Amino acid sequence: MLQPLQRVLGAAGAFPGRPLSWAAGSEGRARLSTRGPGERDRGLADFSARLAAGPTLRHFLRNASPAQGTRHQLEEPEEPAPYLTSSILEEARRKVYLETYGCQMNVNDTEIAWAILQKSGYLRTRQLEEADVILLVTCSVREKAEQAIWNRLRHLTALKSKRLRSQAPLRIGILGCMAERLREEILHKEKLVDIVAGPDAYRDLPRLLTVAESGQQAANVLLSLDETYADVLPVQTSPDATSAFVSIMRGCDNMCSYCIVPFTRGRERSRPVASILREVQMLSDQGVKEVTLLGQNVNSFRDTSEVQFRSAAAPGLSRGFSTIYKAKEGGLRFTHLLDQVSRVDPEMRIRFTSPHPKDFPDEVLQLIQERRNICKQLHLPAQSGSSRILEAMRRGYTREAYLELIQHVRDSIPGVSLSSDFIAGFCSETEGDHQQTVSLLRQVRYNVGFLFAYSMRQKTRAYHRLQDDVPAEVKRRRLEELISVFREEATRANGAMVGRSQLVLVEGPSKRSAAQLCGRNDGNIRVVFPDTEMEDGTGSGALVRAQPGDYVLVKITSASSQTLKGVLLRRTTLRESAARL
Repeated sequence: MLQPLQRVLGAAGAFPGRPLSWAAGSEGRARLSTRGPGERDRGLADFSARLAAGPTLRHFLRNASPAQGTRHQLEEPEEPAPYLTSSILEEARRKVYLETYGCQMNVNDTEIAWAILQKSGYLRTRQLEEADVILLVTCSVREKAEQAIWNRLRHLTALKSKRLRSQAPLRIGILGCMAERLREEILHKEKLVDIVAGPDAYRDLPRLLTVAESGQQAANVLLSLDETYADVLPVQTSPDATSAFVSIMRGCDNMCSYCIVPFTRGRERSRPVASILREVQMLSDQGVKEVTLLGQNVNSFRDTSEVQFRSAAAPGLSRGFSTIYKAKEGGLRFTHLLDQVSRVDPEMRIRFTSPHPKDFPDEVLQLIQERRNICKQLHLPAQSGSSRILEAMRRGYTREAYLELIQHVRDSIPGVSLSSDFIAGFCSETEGDHQQTVSLLRQVRYNVGFLFAYSMRQKTRAYHRLQDDVPAEVKRRRLEELISVFREEATRANGAMVGRSQLVLVEGPSKRSAAQLCGRNDGNIRVVFPDTEMEDGTGSGALVRAQPGDYVLVKITSASSQTLKGVLLRRTTLRESAARL
């Protein structure tokens, strides 16, 4: 204790005539604070009071060598030091502000990072101005996402420079995919950042922040072959939310030529089934009504933690699909996991994203059809409607194989809702290739779509082997046409629900009107309806109002490409609605 106190007292010359106080930070470092002359008497009185209530000689000797014969007794919990009041301890804890960009996986990563920091004594703040540490969880899939981060960093650096000298220095960190891809540039470009942590380095955040407290930059972007954070229970960023994400696997082995994910998140590895079931059960106990299983290639899940399943045969691929790697034998597969998760709580809806079309064996489709709490909604990323472009993308299928899968899915799961991803202007894409994508959108008629212009990423196969030869203005025009066609066809697809009742999980008030509520149907389409009284669903005739987390029946009256509108009928349950709809 002597050395830190000497450092504090030795700094008194920097503040002539002003008394000093000190408190330990979250990493045990001393912090200085100053008081104005008008507060001198009150400060001295407070100090004297604390000194009188301070430790005695007995306090310092209490933990000396134990008496003989007591070696095997349980230790009594140590009382807090009497001179460290709860307000002092609370004041010393550093406040962290987390900001999330990109996909649902990054939302889950934010919850994991916060769980780790919380255990290390950090506090969470929702106010940027209160933060001692600001961490951005970043996305690297497209250039636009990265540019948003650079712009945000410049704003935060200005905030950092305005920090008062009496406050602890503000530390800024970049987490996630952008940290993995651009470590050197982030650390050295204008010295904007104090720490950099890749997706597999969140356990190291407390150490990195401790290094940053000494004024040094710190980084860990090592990719792991086995890190899944299976033992870390994510802390929900919205404790009252009706839905949650559960990460079941990380990384991707597909190596599509346009995709940066294998280089920022590493090879595929899956969590043990038991740890996933524990997390889902915890969420159910907290009242969560919908869980989405997450992974970069979620339906290639393969838990090899149990020895007795390591020699199990690999499931077959969807007909007409192939991979660049050999079939992986052994492990508990996605069908088993989906079955077990859906049994945890029959009143909890289950979704999963993002799958690859190659990994849809019949047993998965059959389970989705049979189990009432597994949503009848599938994401089937096509990326292009041209077989030539699909080959250049290394997607492992042709247009014809994809359309055959779509038909098989619709035959297996009547009324299924479909969504997809598309890229406009990939390398060497001709107008003819583009029109084939347009025709695929019209032929399939998706309910939900995610469409983007191609953005070349360093390290990818396309970066090394192909030419980004479609002009930016052509990419924009083709993207606009794809969006227009998608909206037209989605409006028709969603219009088929007009006049029918939909089971909706209530999320809360509509953003546009406090007099309306919103939620999502089984197909993950947004539904808006008036906040009016309804039957309580028990048959008693009582009238109630819908609350977040309720299942309600809504009769659809109109539809657009993104939203359904309707009137509220009654409150219900998954079990009851399955018998009625």
